[in-house]
Amino acid sequence: MISALAGAWKISDLRRKIVFTVAMLLVFRIGVHVPVPGINRQVIADLISQGQLLGFFDIISGGAFANFSIFAMSITPYINASIIMQLLTVVIPYFERLAKEGEEGRKKMTEYVRYGTVILGFIQAFGISIGLRSAIINPGLASSLLIALSLTAGTAFLMWLGELITEKGIGNGISLIIFAGIVSRVPSGVVSLYQYLVAGTTNIFVIIIFAALALAAIASIVAIQEGQRRIPVQYAKRVVGRKVYGGQSTHIPLKVNQAGVIPIIFAISIMMFPGTIASWFPNNSVAVWIAEFFNFRTIWYNIMYALLIIFFTYFYTAISFNPIDVADNMKKYGGFIPGLRPGRPTAEYIQKVMNRITLAGAFFLAAIAVLPSILMSATNLPLYFGGTSLLIVVGVALDTMKQIESNLLMRHYQGFLK
Repeated sequence: MISALAGAWKISDLRRKIVFTVAMLLVFRIGVHVPVPGINRQVIADLISQGQLLGFFDIISGGAFANFSIFAMSITPYINASIIMQLLTVVIPYFERLAKEGEEGRKKMTEYVRYGTVILGFIQAFGISIGLRSAIINPGLASSLLIALSLTAGTAFLMWLGELITEKGIGNGISLIIFAGIVSRVPSGVVSLYQYLVAGTTNIFVIIIFAALALAAIASIVAIQEGQRRIPVQYAKRVVGRKVYGGQSTHIPLKVNQAGVIPIIFAISIMMFPGTIASWFPNNSVAVWIAEFFNFRTIWYNIMYALLIIFFTYFYTAISFNPIDVADNMKKYGGFIPGLRPGRPTAEYIQKVMNRITLAGAFFLAAIAVLPSILMSATNLPLYFGGTSLLIVVGVALDTMKQIESNLLMRHYQGFLK
């Protein structure tokens, strides 16, 4: 990795892209400290300490929610709009046709995602301004609209910034913005651990065990993210005139974690929503019972959380991967899996293999998501990064390094005539 970065820095084009990416991420970090007018940020900080979902938003936004800056919603409306577009691609024929139209179809879908981001961002921002009305200095419709417009503008700016990084920088801009927000919390987390150690709340042995488990979790995430089952595919030879086409062997790579981090985001949103809403009504007995029932340290919470992750892993994998389309494309170009007939038998075999490897990926995601709660209960140390954050950081780092290496390979490739 270090050699790849050093090689990239020596190439002027790649160096400009890296510098541009870093500069845009610095713009994002500066914007985190630009506050929304009319908000008492101390009330927001108190609510974040009580509500788990708000704490999750604060981690994803890189502390912007605690500051209640213009980037408080981060890029989550864009992610929601993208997920909704993927779901609509499955159920609405118009979007399914757009997805198959190549570059022009993708441009049109990207345009719809942008519109959806602004609409969802304004709805979410207005809901936040209503839900956090206790933090508004001068409550009223005008103040709520001002806050909603400020947050929506911040999200739209981040969306534009992410697309600019994707176009002129290195890596996926949206993912890098989330990555920068999560990684920005590392220094404060290290300082907090040091303060706990100095105060005698914990000891060096616990911190060493914690660091070893974190390294093991990172290594396992890399292994699962890169893990795949390769199904061999043979293409039949075709004679067209005097030329022979096909006849080569290849494979279909089926990823173990096809769904990525999406199942955890779905599950954590469902599990944390009731407790967060209940924390806004501390004097209500029903709300107190809900808050206790959805406490993330209880065993029942973690069991339901894990089951939801497994369910959403299969659900999202079924939406994002269609074995029938894969089998039809293979049949169209004369490809077949050795020992299987093209068409339906091939699709059924691919589906069976996908179900088996998805089970391993689903259990892994559930274990990574539940592990922070177990560690917090065992060590009594507050963890600033959950399974979702760790998966995002490792996944984005791997994807960015792959893009840098592919750019290096493209520039160093000399061809056959050299």
